[in-house]
Amino acid sequence: MGIRKKHVNNFPTPYTCTAAIREGGMETKLSMVLMGFGNIIHKQKIKGLLYLAIEVAYIVFMIVNGIQFLSMLGSLGTVEQKEIWDEANQIYVYTKGDQSILILLYGVATVLLTILMICAWRGALKSAYKAECLDKQGKHVNNFVEDLKSLLHENLHRLLMTPPMIFIGALTILPLIFMICMAFTNYSKIDNHLMLFDWVGLENFKALFDSSSILGSTFWSVLGWTLVWAFFATFSNYIFGMILSIVINRKDTKAKGFWRFCFVLSCAVPMFVSLLIMRTMLQPEGAVNVLLRNLGLIAPDASLPFFTDPTWARVTVIVINIWVGVPYTLLQLTGVLQNIPGELYEAARVDGANAVQIFFKITLPYMLYVTTPYLITTFTGNVNNFNVIYLLSGGDPVTNLESTAGSTDLLVTWLYKLTVDKQYYNIGAVIGILTFIILAIAALLTYRNSKSYKEEGGF
Repeated sequence: MGIRKKHVNNFPTPYTCTAAIREGGMETKLSMVLMGFGNIIHKQKIKGLLYLAIEVAYIVFMIVNGIQFLSMLGSLGTVEQKEIWDEANQIYVYTKGDQSILILLYGVATVLLTILMICAWRGALKSAYKAECLDKQGKHVNNFVEDLKSLLHENLHRLLMTPPMIFIGALTILPLIFMICMAFTNYSKIDNHLMLFDWVGLENFKALFDSSSILGSTFWSVLGWTLVWAFFATFSNYIFGMILSIVINRKDTKAKGFWRFCFVLSCAVPMFVSLLIMRTMLQPEGAVNVLLRNLGLIAPDASLPFFTDPTWARVTVIVINIWVGVPYTLLQLTGVLQNIPGELYEAARVDGANAVQIFFKITLPYMLYVTTPYLITTFTGNVNNFNVIYLLSGGDPVTNLESTAGSTDLLVTWLYKLTVDKQYYNIGAVIGILTFIILAIAALLTYRNSKSYKEEGGF
């Protein structure tokens, strides 16, 4: 009678939470309640005690503060700050009321801390199951010192990634979720909702999309100009930078380094300095208007409305952006041109192609293939190009006194005015969310439909 042999799997044991719950021993199952219990039983006392300390710290925090933070998250506070006259000291004193902003912040932080605790619980359960499996198989179970040494070898990725993830969580994820939550509240200066505010659901989004209101009409106007600005700011720089790089890179062009130096010299001056100088020069009494008057090109008492007329202001910021942006594009495209194989040009000339055909069949497709990701990031950067607009025109001119945005305001500069100047934080949060959604969708669709993505490695 033959003996059935158990099939031996050569693959490593999957130490997952599901396997731990189904196949783990009693000590591993108890680790679901007492984190680290299984590690303590299987020769990993220090590691198990650390897991247990994390669990105890979380439970103490939740009992002392966490449960209260979560319970107040639904109402965002109800007790208003009151002013009371103190007869003894003949002064007004203020009672301590609820501060919704802190309640929201602490509530969001508690939720994120709970998520981190769940991740730690899963890690403790898998660690306990791994220790159990190794111990029962008679294999070596690492002690605490050996676990620390493994961080410099097979677990080096955990050592290197943990500090960045902590900073990303505290400085990026927490503020981002906090801002998203703020968009669903009435946190603003309107009706004095700065200290105590409530959840309002999608009311802020409805108000922003309502084109019949001042806020809604302003949003659609600013959004339209933002997209127009981003398009011209991106492709005007790209086209002029391409022309310059092609002309300078020609074989017949002499002193290529000198011409590149002349155009790139402006990069040595900080951009904000250049923008402020141009803003001063283009004022009604600035150097440009004074020079034009002295040359008799405009009337003695007239001045060109660079920043006082909406159309002039929009054209002006686009033209100045070309001046400050073309040198950077020139550097980018020069490197691309120099990497196009010369054999392609030689073969095209042998086949009788002229300069225009060579450009549209070889140069332009190659440059677009390589620089499509650069164009996408540049377009995204121009949508959020705060410096050029704010330092040049400040969003002016304002043609509608009821509106909170000027003719050259982008979504990002309008957001700045709404939050810093007007203290409409809820509307600012909504604009931030919508800007992210628009840019994310546009960037993903554009890149996935480009040859850079579809024909990766084609060149």
